Amino acid sequence: MQEIPARPDDEQIDLLAVARKLWAERKLIVRWCAMAALAGLVIGFSIPKEYTTETVLAPETSSGKGSLGGLSSLASLAGINMGNMTDADAINPDVYPEIVESLPFVTELFPVVVETRNGKLRTDLYDYLLDHQRAPWWSAVLSAPFKALGWVAERLRGDAETEGPVDPFRLTPDQSRVAENLAKRVVVVIDKKTSLVTLSVTMQDPLISATLADTVMRNLQNYVTDYRTNKARLDLAFTQQLFDEAQQKYYHAQQRYARYMDANQNVVRRSVRTEQERLQNEVTLAYNVYNQMAQQLQLAKAKVQESTPVYAVVQPATVPLRAAKPSKMLILVGFIFLGGVLASGWILGVRDFVRNFNEKSPQEE
Repeated sequence: MQEIPARPDDEQIDLLAVARKLWAERKLIVRWCAMAALAGLVIGFSIPKEYTTETVLAPETSSGKGSLGGLSSLASLAGINMGNMTDADAINPDVYPEIVESLPFVTELFPVVVETRNGKLRTDLYDYLLDHQRAPWWSAVLSAPFKALGWVAERLRGDAETEGPVDPFRLTPDQSRVAENLAKRVVVVIDKKTSLVTLSVTMQDPLISATLADTVMRNLQNYVTDYRTNKARLDLAFTQQLFDEAQQKYYHAQQRYARYMDANQNVVRRSVRTEQERLQNEVTLAYNVYNQMAQQLQLAKAKVQESTPVYAVVQPATVPLRAAKPSKMLILVGFIFLGGVLASGWILGVRDFVRNFNEKSPQEE
């Protein structure tokens, strides 16, 4: 068996020599790390603080019994939730993120009145996201030319778009930007095994974050409730209409029968008795229909109540005490590490390459 030839000494990396070289230039590395740390502190303190509020819901689900048998429990072990498959009228919780990100749902949040924690600002959510968002200084510098071009373009057109009622079918550029920004700040996560719905809202003010999280939670509950009870409410309205008509017919038949009996109290003719029996049969028939519709109306009301989903709020919205981001310590450590890597690269190779390049350039000329 042939032995693998050893690599030449000049091709092997001498880690000890590299370490000695870096140690000899430790002051340069420290200076680079210090400058990187200073840059990290400037960037970390320039990024606005953002606060995240989380709420946890436990939506009502079906028991999964019946034809599925023990299949639902076996599927849960594999991470598959079959709890809602037996309820055709329910919205699967997996659709909740798409509902919250949809334009109609997002634009309904625009008129929500919000107030900052210090009480200095009270306005609607749309105005807050449009005109009262803090941004890093470099963002303002980079966006200044584009804002200037937009301002000039509006002046050349001469007809700047005016903000009107929010129409999800036709949004203005400002409304579209606010809607996209708001959709990114509201996140819904579904736990496949427990069916718990975690809703988080991130804003630059802790009180606004908690207020919006509570509002989104309630709007989502109302959306699902309206969807599930829509057919039952339509059936209730139709049954109520039939009940009102049956009640009017019954009262009208009673009045006709009473007036006829008052007008023919002492009359014993056969025709009178026949008309009396006919009117009495109409009253009985109208009463039977009225009684049946009254029962149907009660059943329709019970159906609406049965279709209304119930949500257990596992964790309500509370005002966060600490900012979720930016993590200044993580930014500082990252910049120091980056400064050390760049300094090491400069010492080990880049500096010699630049020096050799500068020495060759005059000779070639």
